Amino acid sequence: MRALLLATALVSATTANAQYASKQPGEPAFRALYKELVETDTSVTTGSCTDAAAKLAVRFKAGGFSDAEITQFSVPEHPKDGGIVVHLKGSDPSVKPMLLLGHLDVVAAKREDWTRDPYTLIEENGYFYGRGTFDDKAQAAIWADLLIRMKAGKAPRRTIKLALTCGEETTYAFNGADWLAKNRPDLISAEFALNEGGGGRYDEAGRVQGLAVQVGEKTVQNFWLEATNPGGHSSVPRPDNAITDLARAVVAVNTHEFPVQFNDTTRAYFTTLAKVAPAPVGPAMARLLANPQDAEANRIVSVDPTNHSVLRTTCVATLLEAGHAENALAQRARANVNCRMFPGTDPTALKADLDRVIGNPKVNITLKPPVRPVGKAVPMNPAIIEPMKSIAQKHFPGVPLLAMMSTGATDAIFIAPIGIPVYGAPGTLIDPDGNGIHGLNERIRVESLMKGRDYLSDLVMALANPK
Repeated sequence: MRALLLATALVSATTANAQYASKQPGEPAFRALYKELVETDTSVTTGSCTDAAAKLAVRFKAGGFSDAEITQFSVPEHPKDGGIVVHLKGSDPSVKPMLLLGHLDVVAAKREDWTRDPYTLIEENGYFYGRGTFDDKAQAAIWADLLIRMKAGKAPRRTIKLALTCGEETTYAFNGADWLAKNRPDLISAEFALNEGGGGRYDEAGRVQGLAVQVGEKTVQNFWLEATNPGGHSSVPRPDNAITDLARAVVAVNTHEFPVQFNDTTRAYFTTLAKVAPAPVGPAMARLLANPQDAEANRIVSVDPTNHSVLRTTCVATLLEAGHAENALAQRARANVNCRMFPGTDPTALKADLDRVIGNPKVNITLKPPVRPVGKAVPMNPAIIEPMKSIAQKHFPGVPLLAMMSTGATDAIFIAPIGIPVYGAPGTLIDPDGNGIHGLNERIRVESLMKGRDYLSDLVMALANPK
């Protein structure tokens, strides 16, 4: 999942240029790799990440990587959900490795719904169109292309590990990052990791509005709400009704406001925004930072949906199932409630909160597998953050860079428990409308992809060669 929504208009300094060409060498080879990835269907319904990993392995071998440096993996139960890990050996064993993380899988796309074939890369009017062009094959292609180019040159001081996995987009699917962390942590062990989740944003006029590094994220947890009833003939309604009980529970959950919370990342984020946001939002942010119980400040700041989500745990019903016949009272009604938990929130404690919010013993609440690790705040390591800032000024002069907590979820949640802090790197820029990510006609500006390639290449080189 890739989503970056800066909550407030910031000073813009750079205008989009559809003719932008990458400053890094080998753009034709990069375009070919990117095209191959986008045109390989890797959705959980009709595609295969294993095929994409195999195609990448061919490219890595052609680029000089040995079989020992390339690991393709899958499990018998999920033969199409494979991934690939590649190691570029560093010259200084005293410097711990770094990990580049990305996912190969994409959200399913139906040709009949799209204006263009979702699995054909099309360049049109300054954009690349296709499923995965942004999420996450842009970054996956940048990582893979960079390692191949670096293999042909001088070895970096730090070993670089690349893990491109499957299952990030589908909760119930086999997740390669989770599997690696639990079964082959040696393949990905590192001092830190760079991942999706950060980036930047254009404004409505196509100017660069701001950049962001993701430092921490919420944890996804789904719950079943279920109401049962003996049912009966619909011609004789009864006061205890499974659908009615469930409907009241869903309304209670959807309208419940969890309390405002801050951690170091979100406090720094809102402190920065409070200084540049116009009234009444900026002053309200300052008041809320001083007093999280300030209801009026909370109301003003939370008008923006992104602000609202960053400030708290959120839960919302996303799926409904009920009834078995048109002329029968429902014997069972259930809803999936999708919660995005503020870092540090225990899912069992959240279940107890939902019980209190619903207040109806006829509605049973259960945690829906999988139960993911509890998200934790990531340290603001200056050795990582400062190069991000200084290199950003080279590529995006005058554009502010914020540290933010993602309201979405990435595979970082599986990597962090084995001691690897994960940072969502800045670089690729999103449009205000979200670029069709997870929806129809997904796209990325050509400029965004190429500028992202330039920035991320310089960033990785800097972090791989610490002074």
